[in-house]
Amino acid sequence: MSNTGRSSANSWLMLLLAGGFEVGYALSVGGSHGFTRLTWSLVAVVFFLLTLWALSVALRAIDVGIGYAVWAGIGSAGAALLSPVFFDEALTPVQALWLGVIIIGVVWLKLADRPQNTQEPVDGPQDTRSVAARLQETQGAER
Repeated sequence: MSNTGRSSANSWLMLLLAGGFEVGYALSVGGSHGFTRLTWSLVAVVFFLLTLWALSVALRAIDVGIGYAVWAGIGSAGAALLSPVFFDEALTPVQALWLGVIIIGVVWLKLADRPQNTQEPVDGPQDTRSVAARLQETQGAER
């Protein structure tokens, strides 16, 4: 794997981690009841700082629009799926369907970030001389 590929993979892993931190932040804000419970409030602040840090690291190599959309999608879908586990909330089949659409969209955004085929054409070797060298040869042939 090339260094660029490794950097891209690491950025996507960091974005996934940022999304996980975002889920933790959303759930802990819900548990804080408007920041009136100290423990949940402190956990929310920690998750908030972690998600911003991980997102900023990921966005070094991922376009902001795509990275933010994926991060927000992971956060919203994860919070909606885990809220019934931690709190007295329901997840209806229609809500689950639309969360599935969000998840599919996030996966498609990731797949769209794959680099295009960058192989050299099979026509043969390209002229690797500099423009200046070719210009000097052309001027020398005219004399």
